[in-house]
Amino acid sequence: KNYMDYLSRLYEREIKDFFEVAKIKMTGTTKEGKKFATLPRKESAVKQETESLHGSSGKLTGSTSSLNKLSVQSSGNRRSQSSSLLDMGNMSASDLDVADRTKFDKIFEQVLSELEPLCLAEQDFISKFFKLQQHQSISGTTNEAEEMDGGNLSRSYTSGAPQTISSEKDMIRQMMTKIFRCIEPELNNLIALGDKIDSFNSLYMLVKMSHHVWTAQNVDPASFLSTTLGNVLVTVKRNFGKCISNQMKQMDEVKISKKSKVGILSFVAEFEEFAALAESIFKNAERRGDLDKAYIKLIRAVFVSVEKVANESQKTPRDVVMMENFHHIFATLSRLKISCLEAEKKEAKQKYTDHLQSYVIYSLGQPLEKLNHFFEGVEARVAQGIREEEVSYQLAFNKQELRKVIKEYPGKEVKKGLDNLYKKVDKHLCEEENLLQVVWHSMQDEFIRQYKHFEGLIARCYPGSGITMEFTIQDILDYCSSIAQSH
Repeated sequence: KNYMDYLSRLYEREIKDFFEVAKIKMTGTTKEGKKFATLPRKESAVKQETESLHGSSGKLTGSTSSLNKLSVQSSGNRRSQSSSLLDMGNMSASDLDVADRTKFDKIFEQVLSELEPLCLAEQDFISKFFKLQQHQSISGTTNEAEEMDGGNLSRSYTSGAPQTISSEKDMIRQMMTKIFRCIEPELNNLIALGDKIDSFNSLYMLVKMSHHVWTAQNVDPASFLSTTLGNVLVTVKRNFGKCISNQMKQMDEVKISKKSKVGILSFVAEFEEFAALAESIFKNAERRGDLDKAYIKLIRAVFVSVEKVANESQKTPRDVVMMENFHHIFATLSRLKISCLEAEKKEAKQKYTDHLQSYVIYSLGQPLEKLNHFFEGVEARVAQGIREEEVSYQLAFNKQELRKVIKEYPGKEVKKGLDNLYKKVDKHLCEEENLLQVVWHSMQDEFIRQYKHFEGLIARCYPGSGITMEFTIQDILDYCSSIAQSH
């Protein structure tokens, strides 16, 4: 009991100092004169305490020498310190001159990596020192504890326990819990700080904590370390869930300007940022079930919110909002290759394609309106039963009327109409998605399709008349190219 009380006080002080340094590093703030704490194992102090209890120091080296030590001269005193934490304490600003999230990840990993061997070393020492080997029985442990020097220490602890201890593992875990009672709340405080700094930090914490829990459980699923890290992992998962929920809430609450074009919606860009970050963090993770579930929730919310904004948009046509944003989503999913979102990638591509075509047809309309109206009349007569080659005998659709309509669309006027169309499209589209030339090329193709349709009707309904349009397909290609280059 004396041993545990002593170490509990010692570790609590040192661990709190250690976590204080981690917090300072995470926030990037320091206090003048503040010395960077590490987790020193005060070997001489522990030895003196235990020697006074047991009269022997030969069996105590396991408690301290198993830790990685580096003796450092500080203020004239020699202090035993863990080298990895020393590195952290002495890390300069330039060493941490990287993205804040990467810095957080490195610090959080360092905290876990330092606590893990510390707990394992202390557990190993307790197990060996108090003869609490896992293969021994409860009675055997008690007898050996009574025979050894300081046997009263074990008996005083067990007799004072509020409930019967069923196994050596239970005893070790309870002793470890008492000695390291401050670790779990300190870890939870650190996690809360990381989440406050940046909610996306929950991604790093989820991967790191899951890995350390997985490692600890492979060694001993019932150990103090496994239990403690498992409890903290629950908190990390809860924070991760809040991060996802907050993103979905922000999508639902998004407001768009009525005076400017919509462009790529903020939550679409944020999903891209989240997914890219998540994929880099989970690249080598053992498990990604939590992330995949989050992806499905987020992407469905993104799809719904894009449609909602598109329906509410006043400045930008609905088809443009849908086309640009689903193109961006498709490009993001294609680049990141997220297997659980393969169906959503195909859906995004289909939505982009459908709304591109819809916008092109709607915006282009009928550039040769009178000619289009004329041929609609021709097709109506054919539908009524008049043979195609006999349509020209109809007074309203004879060759003279056709030539009159065609003359209204000289090449110069066609080019002027296309130039105005290009300007209108340019006003609708955003620069960041760079779809102007894609849309313009599609409009060119649609115009040529209409042109060929008219040519076909002329060939069938006015055979041998020699009537042709006043501009050719090559002219259309030249007009479109010239217009695109001039803007």
